[in-house]
Amino acid sequence: MARFETIDALPADSCVLVRLDLNSPIEDGEPQDNERFARHAETVRELVAAGHRVVCLAHQGRPGNDDFTTLSGHARILAEHVGREVAFVPDTYGPEAIEAIEDVEPGEVLLLENVRMCEGELPEEDPETKADTEFVRTLAPRFDAYVCDAYSAAHRSHASLVGFPLALPAYAGRVMETEYEANTAIATREFDGRVTMVVGGTKATDVIDVMDALGDRVDRFLLGGVAGELFLRAAGHPVGYDLEGMDRFDDQWERNHGTIESLLEEYGDRITLAVDLAYEDAEGDRGEVAVESIAEKETAYLDVGTETVMAYEPVIADSEAVFLKGALGVFEDERFAVGTVGVLEAMAETDCFSVVGGGDTARAIRLYDLDEDDFSHVSIAGGAYIRALTGEPLAAVEALERGRPREE
Repeated sequence: MARFETIDALPADSCVLVRLDLNSPIEDGEPQDNERFARHAETVRELVAAGHRVVCLAHQGRPGNDDFTTLSGHARILAEHVGREVAFVPDTYGPEAIEAIEDVEPGEVLLLENVRMCEGELPEEDPETKADTEFVRTLAPRFDAYVCDAYSAAHRSHASLVGFPLALPAYAGRVMETEYEANTAIATREFDGRVTMVVGGTKATDVIDVMDALGDRVDRFLLGGVAGELFLRAAGHPVGYDLEGMDRFDDQWERNHGTIESLLEEYGDRITLAVDLAYEDAEGDRGEVAVESIAEKETAYLDVGTETVMAYEPVIADSEAVFLKGALGVFEDERFAVGTVGVLEAMAETDCFSVVGGGDTARAIRLYDLDEDDFSHVSIAGGAYIRALTGEPLAAVEALERGRPREE
């Protein structure tokens, strides 16, 4: 397990710099509430209740992208979840920010401006380089400690994630702590029974990486989504082809078909593919077709079929641990949520150790009124979740583990 300190060890009456990940969808110029606010609010509330002075850093979008914007709206949403005012200053490490930091009292919360507006935050560089940026050198002396709670951004070697742990005593917030523990469980825990990995989503490379890294830890892989269709294509079925106006399959097939075919040959009976697929019929309703009866791809498939879900359910029920990465269909459309929701319901009904994550998959739980408490862990991370599953290092976690030596 990680060797980082958690906020349980934070000295009393500290002025803490807390890195959150509040990156959100932007609609009409405004950030949209999501699970990240609720999760990070738990860490902020705990720090506030302990009497610390809390100053938060976060990012939104990237320079040049449509969702690159100020965090003023994020402060309002975070305040609703924390249950107290979150002051905002449109500055990160300039004179206005420094003055606002100095004015923070015990039990108060301040959110600084989007860190990606700072020179030195991007691009990805080693921690020593990031610790030497003006951004870190200016802010660090104003604080007693640094708390990293941004697990979903932990695979990024940015200044706000890897620079401050070299300049301040560093601690993990509750999101960082719980996400890391759950998402590394497949590599660090021993399970007596079957370990099942349900893998969907749109990226074949995610499935390939998971299989390469976890082939000796996973007993059964259940596939769906775009990635599952590419595996069906490798198995000889005429699916996984782009129709006119589509760009989901052919490019990925060109780059990965050899690896996919090798994985099918290597893991064979441990990989279970969909037996039917769903599509939008002429009336706009959900239609389903058996994979074996598909002669050529004439329509876009948007979900695994009902028979597939029925085949996956007993595998999940007989597992001691189930990890879900990625959706099995376009679950945002209720017509094509059968696969994703069906697998989630099967996981919820068992007593197994269950982790849900990867991209927006966790959003399906809220969208279809499932209970998060029925799962061992629901991850809000995407890229970091995949890296944790596949054993790749996470830059921000490594920075926390290094930290600055604690003073005796």
